[in-house]
Amino acid sequence: MSNKPIKVALAGAGAFGIKHLDGIKNIDGVEVVALVSRQLEATKEIASKYGIAHATTELDDVLAMPEVDAVILCTPTQMHASQTLACLEAGKHVQVEIPLCDSLEEGQRVAAKARETGLVAMCGHTRRFNPSHQYVHNKVKAGEFNIQQMDVQTYFFRRSNMNALGQPRSWTDHLLWHHAAHTVDLFAYQAGSPIVKANAIQGPIHPELGIAMDMSIQLQAANGAICTLSLSFNNDGPLGTFFRYIGDTATYIARYDDLVQSRSKGGEEAVDVSQVDVSMNGIELQDREFFAAIREGREPNSSIAQVLPCYQVLHDLEQQLKQG
Repeated sequence: MSNKPIKVALAGAGAFGIKHLDGIKNIDGVEVVALVSRQLEATKEIASKYGIAHATTELDDVLAMPEVDAVILCTPTQMHASQTLACLEAGKHVQVEIPLCDSLEEGQRVAAKARETGLVAMCGHTRRFNPSHQYVHNKVKAGEFNIQQMDVQTYFFRRSNMNALGQPRSWTDHLLWHHAAHTVDLFAYQAGSPIVKANAIQGPIHPELGIAMDMSIQLQAANGAICTLSLSFNNDGPLGTFFRYIGDTATYIARYDDLVQSRSKGGEEAVDVSQVDVSMNGIELQDREFFAAIREGREPNSSIAQVLPCYQVLHDLEQQLKQG
């Protein structure tokens, strides 16, 4: 592309959609020209707040707009694959929030369409972009740190179907296809080695939500590194995902954007990650990569092709869980 502004439409004005709108405000040469969400009045209100000219409840409306170069999808998980396909078929570059899909077959269809069109197609695996995780990744790439084990806890208190803003959700979240996707992809990415073994067990199925509320996953990469992941929707705080990187030269603990180095004699030493990238906001960095890839005509970090192996692992784990 030339240096003219990239015109983008955003679909899904919920908690995560707002995070993208806030991040994009800091990126030069990008203009959000359309907003899509379920309730028209609420969508118009958010569009007005962010200076977005066009508000609609239909994705097809913005896919028909010739000026729209790219679409960011922050819609419910169950819509991700079909809407990503629709964007690609309409000739639009697309970034879909994690997870890409909730079935491997759908993910494979999206990957095939992305290859066929040659458009920039990216999935929002934010952990690849968080400065805390980038710091560790850079250490691995420089040969200064090799991961022996990742120990990860993903804990929420979600016994009712609410979103990150405490509002009722129109869809059901999922420990395996959504929350485990973050860590399964991050482990292979950080270890620099594909996952060759995966095992999962899960707790009781919630009688109303129809999903497991607790899950435990073990992974091994081809280079021997292992990962232990514990997930829960039953945990009454603290909430979030906490990563312990146990390596051959150090132990790091990442808590969202904070990184500390753990000391064998006790205590933790803060690691300054403020200079790792141009921002401390992982969503903004993710969006910067998406727009840079469009401008430069290249594959982005966290492309559909790069993250597809993660969904193969999730599929295999799902089959294992179904078999009991």
